[in-house]
Amino acid sequence: MSAAPEIRVTLAGAERAVAQGTTAGEALEADGRTVVAARVNGEPRDLATAVADGDVVEPVTAASEEGRAILRHSTAHVMAQAVQELFPGARLGIGPPVENGFYYDFDVESPFTPDDLKRVEKRMREIVKQGQLFARRAVSDEAAREELAAEPYKLELIGLKGGAADEESVEVGGDQLTIYDNLDPKTGALCWKDLCRGPHVPTTRAIPAFKLMRSGGAYWRGSEKNPQLQRIYGTAWESREKQDDYLRMLEEAEKRDHRKLGAELDLFSFPTELGSGLAVFHPKGGVVRRVMEDYSRRRHEEAGYSFVNTPHITKEHLYQTSGHLDWYADGMFPPMELEGARYYLKPMNCPMHNLVFRSRGRSYRELPLRLFEFGTVYRYEKSGVVHGLTRVRGMTQDDAHIYCTRDQMQDELKSLLRFVLGLLRDYGLDDFYLELSTRDPEKSIGTDEVWAEATEALRAAAGAESLDLVLDEGGAAFYGPKISVQAKDAIGRTWQMSTIQVDLNLPERFELEFQGADGSRQRPVMIHRALFGSIERFFGVLVEHYAGAFPPWLAPVQVTGIPISDTHAPYLAEIAERLRAKGIRVEVDGSADRMQKKIRNAQKSKVPFMLLAGDDDVAKGAVSFRYRDGEQKNGVPVEEAIAEIVDAVERRAQV
Repeated sequence: MSAAPEIRVTLAGAERAVAQGTTAGEALEADGRTVVAARVNGEPRDLATAVADGDVVEPVTAASEEGRAILRHSTAHVMAQAVQELFPGARLGIGPPVENGFYYDFDVESPFTPDDLKRVEKRMREIVKQGQLFARRAVSDEAAREELAAEPYKLELIGLKGGAADEESVEVGGDQLTIYDNLDPKTGALCWKDLCRGPHVPTTRAIPAFKLMRSGGAYWRGSEKNPQLQRIYGTAWESREKQDDYLRMLEEAEKRDHRKLGAELDLFSFPTELGSGLAVFHPKGGVVRRVMEDYSRRRHEEAGYSFVNTPHITKEHLYQTSGHLDWYADGMFPPMELEGARYYLKPMNCPMHNLVFRSRGRSYRELPLRLFEFGTVYRYEKSGVVHGLTRVRGMTQDDAHIYCTRDQMQDELKSLLRFVLGLLRDYGLDDFYLELSTRDPEKSIGTDEVWAEATEALRAAAGAESLDLVLDEGGAAFYGPKISVQAKDAIGRTWQMSTIQVDLNLPERFELEFQGADGSRQRPVMIHRALFGSIERFFGVLVEHYAGAFPPWLAPVQVTGIPISDTHAPYLAEIAERLRAKGIRVEVDGSADRMQKKIRNAQKSKVPFMLLAGDDDVAKGAVSFRYRDGEQKNGVPVEEAIAEIVDAVERRAQV
């Protein structure tokens, strides 16, 4: 019998001959656990995919981001199979991978209980141990409808084929429908099936670690007009160790939750009388916010910014001109009818800053013109995504708009990015990467040439900082590309912080002009920049980054005086006055509590420094100097104690 004819494929950059009919897994000599899928000519494929002559085949490892997504998507299928076996009436929604995990939506008679999740997870472990095979097959629309006649949501997705949203395309994808069968490894019998694009891991045994986290309601396809389904969330990882690390991080994150700490430390609250996503800052939170704002103002003054102020509402014509009513209306609160005109709460400050620029003639000699405002804006976030201070409906942005010439644009972007990163470092964030968001042609204004120029300017500025640059295709705002600074916090989570956008479109729409050196009328480049993003969100991030233990310069109370007995309170009151004269925020605990209780209260409030005084301290003109971590120095002269506190605050020390 003659050997199968050979074909040539490229593996690890080298061409190699393999037998016709060889699978991607065989070509890669993949074990199905470390390498769980393949990229064939740049497209993700199952290891069982037969390769063709000329194919370029690359491994997808379980530890890569792409591999984890495939692993998690496969785990979502195992979960859906377990649910339908335990709850035969359950109808399937969608089940995509998401950051750090996966979910699947189900139409069931009643919400899942914690005990239900335990049963589902137990059955999942049995399916994983069984080693069921994931087998892909292409089907026609008609065949898919016949096979999935009992799955109304899947039938709807078939109708969306080729034009589905991202989450749905995980299930459908492209113009070819495919179904994945879960097969018994011994008999080949069908255990379960789902409409899905794939790819998947080869067998359920390739899922080494998973855990179901919680369940909750979710509207079908994210619309409140559709039925509410029940969503189960889970996490899955390439190893038990990685999953344990993630679960430990979640435990730490729970301790750091800014909503919890905000209440415990009396920083802010969300009164129900105000409505969802609308925060009030209490005196201690107000102190932190004021310090943040004051420091930011000072740095902006030093960097040559001019301060402006704009109103909270405007006639609709402004946002018709800017394009927000065409492209951002869903994120805006409904209009108000006043004196025959329609007014909107402002969602953005930029159109009003354009009016400031346009208020009089401008010369090239004035550029770059840097306008800055702490401007409060209002955005209608859906109730399901509102989350503490990090996703609100009313927020104050530290918003800047820089108007410059094209010749100035590159230098301005580079200095602006250095300014942004430097200020973030001052607040204790110093682990960054950059994300470049590019145009979505379906959701943007302007020409390809204008977008290409703006995008390349941002790319060049980012390259000058020697930071990793990650592409976010199609993620830009409708008027221009964006660089966002992604910062890691103390426990390794990534937060989007500052944003910088190059805009060559709004100056055109607002007919902004300046007189050039040759007397001609020219359009300025407009650079949008928010450093905090919003004060509220940045505040919440800092609370979690520091676990509420702000560094001394940001702490609402920097020093607490603790008298051993009431007779020592006047001595500490005098020291407190000297500290206040140097701008230090200090309190003396004059309560009837015992000294140890006062120390515990100060530690619970996360005060950086405590000054204790008894008879010996008063006699020597000294204090016992206690730090937040419990370390204590006794008999410290008052002058030295004051000097150390003032120095820590002025240096913005991270103690």
